[in-house]
Amino acid sequence: TVQETVEHCLHKILGHAVRVTASGRTDAGVHALGQVINFRTPSKIPEEGLLKALNSLLPSDLSARDVLEVAPDFHARKMALSKKYVYVIDTSGIRSPFLSRYVFHLPGALDVHAMRRSIEMLNGEQDFSSFMGAGSSVKTTVRKILATGIFERDSRVFFYIQGSGFLRHMVRNIMGTLIQVGRSMLAPEDMERILALKDRTHAGPTAPPQGLYLVEVCYKEENPVCAKQD
Repeated sequence: TVQETVEHCLHKILGHAVRVTASGRTDAGVHALGQVINFRTPSKIPEEGLLKALNSLLPSDLSARDVLEVAPDFHARKMALSKKYVYVIDTSGIRSPFLSRYVFHLPGALDVHAMRRSIEMLNGEQDFSSFMGAGSSVKTTVRKILATGIFERDSRVFFYIQGSGFLRHMVRNIMGTLIQVGRSMLAPEDMERILALKDRTHAGPTAPPQGLYLVEVCYKEENPVCAKQD
């Protein structure tokens, strides 16, 4: 796993076993541009030196963007206020072999206007049972969505969502439902009905992982991690 790879590299650099804590898990095939992890070490290696050493050992498909010393009580997951995700769809007629791992290729135009009307119903605090992946065990299925957006550029559609937390496969299940709206298989207003039913079987299929990106994990403004991300 990515976590095991990072821990192995840190072990080689620091000379002791390291257990990292991430802001959250990402499914296989999902990309993380803004994942945040924390770990403890007695090492006095400067931040810049540790960053260079880590990137020299990580495989070519992994890269650390920054290293920052934080307070002893910092916790990447528990202190996170919200997360931002982006899902990318390529609607061009021919699949690009260079982009196949980084976008969901879905040839044919999507009704982005209808999709935009549909995502307005996701905002706020509500029960997202209809978009929770199978096998989940959580105390509550209520989540708060802070912002959503969707736009089209050339042959690509970008869906943006920010929330205080997400259920398993929630973003991909929402995306699968939005695609059905974009293809006129569902009306924009059906999103409200699906939410009210609290039943996964009424929502659309799970969109594939390769189009999804964790772009940012947000913390309090005074937290140095927040300042670094800006």
